[in-house]
Amino acid sequence: MGGAPGPFAPNELVYLASLRARLRCGVALLVIAADEAVAVWAARPIETGHPGFALAPLVLGPRSVPVVRDAEQASRAPELAVLSAMVHGRGPAAVDVALVALAAAQQLDDSRATLYFDLVYASISEAARAILEGLMTSRNFEYQSDFAKRYFAQGQAAGEASGEARGEARGEARALLNVLAARGVEVPEEARQRILSCMDLAVLDTWLARAVTAKRVSEVVGE
Repeated sequence: MGGAPGPFAPNELVYLASLRARLRCGVALLVIAADEAVAVWAARPIETGHPGFALAPLVLGPRSVPVVRDAEQASRAPELAVLSAMVHGRGPAAVDVALVALAAAQQLDDSRATLYFDLVYASISEAARAILEGLMTSRNFEYQSDFAKRYFAQGQAAGEASGEARGEARGEARALLNVLAARGVEVPEEARQRILSCMDLAVLDTWLARAVTAKRVSEVVGE
């Protein structure tokens, strides 16, 4: 959560009302905040305009969620360990809390384990994520399981596929620039950077087709 606080939050109210109508049960608004200032802001009641009714969100912030570093504690309460990683995953304890949360999640069924792995990885800092990936893919890592191997293998395959797509896009962008250069079409630096940064192959195909007859770069990529 972020941004400037506002006096009214229609999106949250609509979400709660529609969820209650769909599930036909009680619902609550829970905010998980990794920043204490955001947690304080999020706890402010949301005025609905209805007399006597202000929605007070439930908030879990750094002060209300313990830093779970102990593997045994995490094993007893995997959900608490995951919450700890979500809230403290960008602080100095990021690697520790993520490690015990992932280790505890591996003991669960694949559906919950996948959800918890995704939540932990989405919550921690990039530096902590890089360290964890190195540890979890190590053959000697004591917490590695069949589930972890599958999870990281899928992530690695997705990364390789993404890398191949980026490489293909860069190659097509360079080919486009070569066509324009061969035809004597001037390409300002701003347009060059726009072409080189484009990762959409369909767009690059369209630009390449235009480059065959274009007299100005604006006829290829627009103004």
